[in-house]
Amino acid sequence: MSIKTNKMGELQTLSKQTESAFEWTNKLVVSIPTEKWDTIAEGIESNISWQVGHQIISIYYHTIMTTVGHIPELIENLNLRLYTEICNYNTFAKDMVGRAEPKQLMEHLKIMQEQSLTVIGSLSENDLQKTVEPTKVPHPVAKIKFEAIDWNIKHTMWHCGQIATIKRIVDNSYDYGIKRPKNRES
Repeated sequence: MSIKTNKMGELQTLSKQTESAFEWTNKLVVSIPTEKWDTIAEGIESNISWQVGHQIISIYYHTIMTTVGHIPELIENLNLRLYTEICNYNTFAKDMVGRAEPKQLMEHLKIMQEQSLTVIGSLSENDLQKTVEPTKVPHPVAKIKFEAIDWNIKHTMWHCGQIATIKRIVDNSYDYGIKRPKNRES
């Protein structure tokens, strides 16, 4: 008797995991009232506006720039220079306050997410083993394209944790649909 398995290739797995990470980001972000996006969460010293701006540039760097190179239209249409200036890893969330509207941030995030998935879908399994594209700032983790995309998934989910923590501080806990015991004290 032969057992057939549905074995996904690396590319399909990366695409599916990336899509899932983006879905989690979007679910968490839209659950926070937009009037609280600029509120700095004490203890974490971040806010949702900065987190979204940071995701925009991170997705661009990890799954676009390092895998297929620059896409000038994205740089110009989304003003990635501004996001890079105020949402990179050396910046502070307080500097993002009042710099972007939540609606525009979400639009830009979704555009970047869609472009990222399009880029991943354009690659072949063989492409994943190729060296990352040269950049001014060498990738901190990846040497090959597989590693860059894989890192983006991990990085995105790490920021989902931060977003969930910020939500808990500035709004309330995210409802993951977990059934809590009735006699549990808060």
